[in-house]
Amino acid sequence: METPMQLFALSAAEDFGPAIAGHLGLALSPLEERGFEDGEHKARPLVSVRGEDVYVVERLNGASGESVNDRLIRLLFFLATVKDDGAARVTAVIPYLAYARKDRQTKARDPVATRTLARLIEAAGADAVVTLDVHNLAAFQNAFRCPNWHLDTSRLFSRHLSADLGAGPVSVVSPDAGGVKRAQLFREMLERVTGRSAGAAFMEKRRSGGKVSGSLLVGDAKGATAIIVDDMIASGCTMVRAARALKAGGAGTVIAVAAHGLFTEGAEAAVADPSVDRWLVTDTVPLNGLSPDAARRVHIVSAVPLFAEAIGRLSSNGSLVELLDFPG
Repeated sequence: METPMQLFALSAAEDFGPAIAGHLGLALSPLEERGFEDGEHKARPLVSVRGEDVYVVERLNGASGESVNDRLIRLLFFLATVKDDGAARVTAVIPYLAYARKDRQTKARDPVATRTLARLIEAAGADAVVTLDVHNLAAFQNAFRCPNWHLDTSRLFSRHLSADLGAGPVSVVSPDAGGVKRAQLFREMLERVTGRSAGAAFMEKRRSGGKVSGSLLVGDAKGATAIIVDDMIASGCTMVRAARALKAGGAGTVIAVAAHGLFTEGAEAAVADPSVDRWLVTDTVPLNGLSPDAARRVHIVSAVPLFAEAIGRLSSNGSLVELLDFPG
């Protein structure tokens, strides 16, 4: 006998959550969220969750008037509430996972925020976590002790791109040496989806005092459609720096691909830069940081079907292997 399922979406996922429910053929479970004059907040389910399989969807990106930490504390409180209310299993579905970049000490006495975040989510009552394209897969898997699933966008993007690559050569590019493994996995998936070989390249990148430098391009993308692959786009400077080097090296079309389009301060100018011919992201983060004109240059591939498929399989104790970030 299957455990009944409930799917909740907190306020930062007010569009993403209902879309997942629609793909699953479910009605989103009702909840109440209230803010108080002193800045405190409460959220509660408006239906019984006792003995049920509960999925809670929430984005953890910052937005105008609402910080990452605001959204995190709301998620933690709601996870604890449904656990206290008797849910049999609670899964946190987090399309964009905050603090994933701070996965190690880079200076003396630095925090390892990824590990602390995992402890908080687990302590709040999450039995499992589902997310998409974290910054460092090994760090993510080692931070959480509960079951965790890292969904893969390489198949999603490869299928989207396959019809638009033309007959010429293709090269998959990492914007820095640290992302070479991510780019390699994307390249392998692209080759399987398209049935054709792809080249590889990566950019030199050095960071000092908050400034990024390095202009060496390793690999050959001359005459190729170059696909720059990263986990996220913040200011967009890293993508533009790589795109300029690729164009200087003779690349044809340059496509910037990332799961999460944060588009923070300075991104408007990056998106308008002619060195990048096309920007491609998922809908894990809304394009609220861009003007309508800039947003028109960004193409969105929805990750909703991927999350819906994962939740459907988890609720029926099915396999997620083909949805995860594994080669082969």
